[in-house]
Amino acid sequence: MTFIMYLVLFSFVLGLVAVASNPSPYFAALGLVVVAGMGCGVLVGHGGPFLSLVLFLIYLGGMLVVFAYSAALAAEPYPETWGSRPVVTYMVVYLAGVVLVSALFWGGWYESSWGSADELGEFSMFRGDMAGVALMYSAGGWMLVISAWVLLLTLFVVLELTRGLSRGALRAV
Repeated sequence: MTFIMYLVLFSFVLGLVAVASNPSPYFAALGLVVVAGMGCGVLVGHGGPFLSLVLFLIYLGGMLVVFAYSAALAAEPYPETWGSRPVVTYMVVYLAGVVLVSALFWGGWYESSWGSADELGEFSMFRGDMAGVALMYSAGGWMLVISAWVLLLTLFVVLELTRGLSRGALRAV
């Protein structure tokens, strides 16, 4: 299980680097799908399959519509791919930054701190994610409302940036 978690977290970091280093919205959206999938894999590995499913469906259903819209407006005939020289340079720089930050905190990471919500499942009557769902809707209701508001604000910002060549903020100079 530890190897699978290492693999999922490594794929998560590679997806983040792919999103950060690529100027083309097509490949950045693919990187976001990888990041969302691997983040949900981390949640499943720690005992939260329902929360993982909710996150995956809401994230891919909501945010990728915005990226599809911006990709349609920024239709480039020849977008830069992950193999082009500037993108590879950015990827190497970002991965070097991740390695340096990881080296700074290497002594504080232990496998014993990767606890699961279902570690003591044989001693409990409930699953770990059932209490998390109830807590998310009872105590975290305001956080859900704030998150929905932030997503709506993000939608309006992206729509304003990509509104058109003559009126939007991303116009040709």
